[in-house]
Amino acid sequence: MEISRTLQVPRPPEDVFAYLQDFTSTEEWDPGTVRTTRLEGDGGVGTRYRNVSRFLGRETELEYVVEEADSPSRLRLRGENKTVVSEDTMTMVPTATGTELTYRAEFTFKGFAKLVAPLLAPAFKRLGDEAEKGLHEALGRGVSN
Repeated sequence: MEISRTLQVPRPPEDVFAYLQDFTSTEEWDPGTVRTTRLEGDGGVGTRYRNVSRFLGRETELEYVVEEADSPSRLRLRGENKTVVSEDTMTMVPTATGTELTYRAEFTFKGFAKLVAPLLAPAFKRLGDEAEKGLHEALGRGVSN
C-alpha cells in the first residue's frame, strides 16, 4: 500500500529538508502521531526515532531509522514493527516560489496484517490527506529551524 502526496510550499528546499530531517516534527504535521522521540543520532543517516501513532483507534509504535539524508533534496526513513514496514521518502525540488515537496510512504504488511491490508485503503487515503494538509500548514507558516 502506498500514500503519495505532492505539494507546493513557500519555503526553500534547505528549510523544508531541515524541518523534515528532525522527524520529531511529525508531532506538528502528522495527525496520527501521538509522539516521536529521537533515540540516537543527529538526524543524519543512522538516526533512530520511536514514533507512537494512533490509527483506527489503536496506538501503534514504529522504530524509524534514517537511511538516506541527501540535503537538501532527499530524505528516506524506514520504520518497522511486528506487523508493518514503512518506507518514507521525501523529495524536495526548488521552484520559483519555494519547494515542491513529495512525500511518499510505502507500507508492507506482515503476517495476519497482510490479509486485512486491502480493507484499510480508505483509512490510509484519509491519513494521507490529513498529513498533506498538516504539512502544508506547517511549512506554509514557516518552520522553526
